Amino acid sequence: MALNVVILAAGLGKRMRSDLPKVLHPIAGKPMLAHVLDTARQLGATRTCVVYGHGGEQVRAALDAPDLHWAKQEPQLGTGHAVLQALPHIDPAALTLVLYGDVPLIRAATLRRLIEAAADDCLALLTAHLPDPHGYGRIVRVEGQVTRIVEEKDADDAERAIREINTGILVAPGDAFARWLPQLGKANAQGEYYLTDVVALAAAEGMDIVTAHPDAAWETDGINSKVQLARLERIHQRNIAEALMNEGVTLADPERIDVRGTLECGRDVFIDVGCVFEGTVKLGAGATVSAHCVLRDCSIGAGARIHPFCHIEGATVGPQSLVGPFARLRPGADLGEDVHVGNFVEVKNSTIAAHSKANHLAYIGDATIGSRVNVGAGTITCNYDGANKHRTVIEDDVFIGSDTQLVAPVTVGRGATLGAGTTLTRDAPPEQLTVSRPKQVSVAGWKRPTKKKA
Repeated sequence: MALNVVILAAGLGKRMRSDLPKVLHPIAGKPMLAHVLDTARQLGATRTCVVYGHGGEQVRAALDAPDLHWAKQEPQLGTGHAVLQALPHIDPAALTLVLYGDVPLIRAATLRRLIEAAADDCLALLTAHLPDPHGYGRIVRVEGQVTRIVEEKDADDAERAIREINTGILVAPGDAFARWLPQLGKANAQGEYYLTDVVALAAAEGMDIVTAHPDAAWETDGINSKVQLARLERIHQRNIAEALMNEGVTLADPERIDVRGTLECGRDVFIDVGCVFEGTVKLGAGATVSAHCVLRDCSIGAGARIHPFCHIEGATVGPQSLVGPFARLRPGADLGEDVHVGNFVEVKNSTIAAHSKANHLAYIGDATIGSRVNVGAGTITCNYDGANKHRTVIEDDVFIGSDTQLVAPVTVGRGATLGAGTTLTRDAPPEQLTVSRPKQVSVAGWKRPTKKKA
């Protein structure tokens, strides 16, 4: 079935009190409009038109794609006027679904039910029953049949008592919109062209008007303020948390996790409180992520343990490895099996092979480290000469003493030992001890300076 989707995204969003266009404010790290676009794509929309206005060029720059059409609404004269701007971009022979760029959590399953209800040349409305319908347009029925929608500002007392509300989401044949929209008037409290007035026009034509309902009321909640943004963020995160738990993940507290992308977990994964996952993150079976870690675009192997307060980005952690606490793995860090990277260790653009350890206070950048290597505390790879990066190679079974500087490019041969305090500027031969330090001297009769009196 051919389907048009029209997404209304022209609102100013005054109550957001922000220079950022409202529909670009993020939910789970992604603009709220992007969530709506993803849902439209799940429906297999053949044409999708975004109606933009305030901050429109910024919106287009952020989200433009080959499968999108854009229609500018200027000035903004209401929802009916907005859909009118989209008519040149849609197929009049296809059903047309109207969505909203500030209603990010609407589910594809709910919309499929609505589309199915409209399939027989009907007007289908998504409605909901609320205990407190304040602020919403009411669904007016006569003998059970929908006849019109009345906005709260235009409603009388009896109409305000109705608890079935209009969510604004609807589906109708594309050619019907072409008939209805030019007939809309603006004799209402807002002085705007209401899309909801098409309901009365459809009823006057004798068209069947049917309804469908969301599984949860929050699916149709719109965002007009930072308070509403935060509330829907927590609802969305709770939904993600429940999905993870249903897949077998253990969460220390499902209210204290933030997934801002895709999180893929194996069996028996444990995630402690306060963790943030961004981009695409994979956690292998039995992996543990301890409290207050940030993981972005990374892969954590089976049985690996990430201790608290670690930051991992663009990195791969091998199975059974230990990272942290307070470790930082930057893009290009690739840890093999059973690698230990301890507190205040930073790794960037480096591979560390199986069973090697850098347990504390080290910087490993642009390096290739073999298996069973011990990197002592205070060791750094001096990889940058002020203009170019250079690589350090440390072969298998090397022992590096504390407070060592490896001035790249340099190679440490297999089985070598570097004494503590060494500054290595030439290759260290395999199976030998290399030491570079000044001779220790004690100065007899030396006295420590004393502070002069004022």
